[in-house]
Amino acid sequence: MPGKSELKKQILFSDLTDAELGLIAQKIVVENYAKGKPIFKEVDATKGIYLVKSGKVEISKVTADGWKQTLAVLADNHIFGELSVIEDKKKHGADATAIEATEVYRFKTDDFKALEKSDTTMMYKIMKTIARIASKNVHSMNEKLMKLLISY
Repeated sequence: MPGKSELKKQILFSDLTDAELGLIAQKIVVENYAKGKPIFKEVDATKGIYLVKSGKVEISKVTADGWKQTLAVLADNHIFGELSVIEDKKKHGADATAIEATEVYRFKTDDFKALEKSDTTMMYKIMKTIARIASKNVHSMNEKLMKLLISY
């Protein structure tokens, strides 16, 4: 079980109080993956929101004609898998692979959903952080698209 100070470093939990971090710490699963090992595949059941403690994770999809397309490379303090949980998807929408030895915290889907009902104040803080991250990602993608269109 990770300590409160370790969880406080994670962007997803940075706005939480010590009491809230204590509650979250009881729900977090620590997982380790060797370089090259899948964390999950696109067809796998959604197991939760992942937070990168250390290492690097590649998020990718395989195109219809078999090409692997890297969507993002995530390092310390990044989150992934959150969209599948928030959208109530039964399966992940992409592959996640450790591209170096990686340690992640997993906030299990069932625990996330239970806290949505039992602790709305804490979940508001978490959802607000997820919204900020999603907004930042959309702005970044828009910039990349504009640069691509201008250079075309």
